[in-house]
Amino acid sequence: MPRHARFTLPDVPLHVIQRGNDRQAIFFVDADCRRYLDVLHGAAGRTGCAIHAFCLMTNHVHLLLTPATEEGCAALMKQVGQQHAQYVNRTYRRSGTLWEGRFRSAPVQAEDYLLACQRYIELNPVRARMAAQPGEYRWSSYGVHGDGRGGDLPLRPHPLYLALGADAAARQAAWRMLVDQALDPVLIEAIRAATNGGYALGNAAFAAQIAAALGRRVTPGKAGRPPKPHDDERQEQLL
Repeated sequence: MPRHARFTLPDVPLHVIQRGNDRQAIFFVDADCRRYLDVLHGAAGRTGCAIHAFCLMTNHVHLLLTPATEEGCAALMKQVGQQHAQYVNRTYRRSGTLWEGRFRSAPVQAEDYLLACQRYIELNPVRARMAAQPGEYRWSSYGVHGDGRGGDLPLRPHPLYLALGADAAARQAAWRMLVDQALDPVLIEAIRAATNGGYALGNAAFAAQIAAALGRRVTPGKAGRPPKPHDDERQEQLL
């Protein structure tokens, strides 16, 4: 299947996934995760990207972000990817490709899908059986959104999250209640299919708007079988 051109729209949220080459590890110890977030923080400021949520898994990364420019997300992922690859190769005396090709992304309709996508990202360690509860996993944005921990992390909460309560405590309580509700399996598959396929995650009107702006199709074609979504969220992984 031909790859889509790398275009994004200013001020439209994106769900981004970047995987290790051949599903190999990209984080080995906690210090690797901490350094990645430091690099992400700096790159987000330079490229004009607002990071709303993240989850660092052993062999892949999830980000929910909004770029201020068409080039912002690509510039962010290039800077972070290059710096992390150099760090890993130098630290662990390895060589070769760290990442599995290009990152994957899907534009997200904020009103109907953004908070669901954020829940999906922060529940990733639970689906992978790396934690019983999302708060037990250190390397996701749930600590900020649900418990008020990690104020130094590279996050700019989305306005829809901020609208959950009048103050931080109210927002965190509301978020804990949302995350406690199981995500519909149909929604989980929709998020995976959209991100892996580079399609719009939203209703028909949103997809038409994004397609018109980008000048290309942003929904799956009718012919042939759709690509099988990656299922490595369900594989057991160890940090």
